[in-house]
Amino acid sequence: MIKAQCTGFINTPPLWENKQFDVQQFEFPTLELHTFYPKAIPQNLRLGHQMEYVFKQLIEYSEAYEIVLYNLQINQAEKTLGEIDFILKDKTKDKLIHVELTYKFYIIDPEIPDPIRSLIGPNRRDSFFEKIEKIKNRQFPLLHSEAGAKALHDNNIDHSKLEHHCCFKAQLFQPFGKSPIDIGTLNKDCVVGYWLRFDDLNKPAFVNATFYMPTKSEWGIEPTDQLPWKSHKETMVDISEQLKQKRAPMIWLKKSNSDFEKLFVVWW
Repeated sequence: MIKAQCTGFINTPPLWENKQFDVQQFEFPTLELHTFYPKAIPQNLRLGHQMEYVFKQLIEYSEAYEIVLYNLQINQAEKTLGEIDFILKDKTKDKLIHVELTYKFYIIDPEIPDPIRSLIGPNRRDSFFEKIEKIKNRQFPLLHSEAGAKALHDNNIDHSKLEHHCCFKAQLFQPFGKSPIDIGTLNKDCVVGYWLRFDDLNKPAFVNATFYMPTKSEWGIEPTDQLPWKSHKETMVDISEQLKQKRAPMIWLKKSNSDFEKLFVVWW
């Protein structure tokens, strides 16, 4: 599955282009994966950490960048202040880039008019606004703190010469049955599906369909016909169990052997 995860990562668009929100989007290199043979990733890791493994292997495979530093903890007085995801060397421009990596799944809440604040996690436990504020106000400045500058100096890196970038990829989900919601300057290509509630799945459009509930490790990959697709009745039982635990599952719906839809079923 690792190859599919890598392909899915590459094909997931950045949430914005160039510089927005005072954060420069990292320009991921164009890659052909014909001769790319990734190493297996521990599937018991959180999805965010799996994406770090994916990013690392893809960057190592690329000819544009070199990894100078990876996952460096910043400590002070035996307390962990944070972690630096990646320091990369841009081989073409001969400069160092600090890259914070983020891969997110957000639903678009039509009750929130501000596009930046309307992106929330399927379980309503996180949001894009909170994440981008943390990157700007905590993660980037950490490298220039006393502890951060020392940690970088110990690795022969001058913190004052770093550029800060964020590789922020995302999949967005519109509310089911409503007109597309304006997401402002965010990348509309990130909209890949929709979200709905349990009772919506009893509508005629879904009753005769077949479904697959991907594991979280599979969330970033593309559906294929070669999966153990289930009936509507079976899937409703699986969804119900997830909702009881206040988890919003991702579901894939099969329309034909080559046509699929992605959706989240929310519990709230």
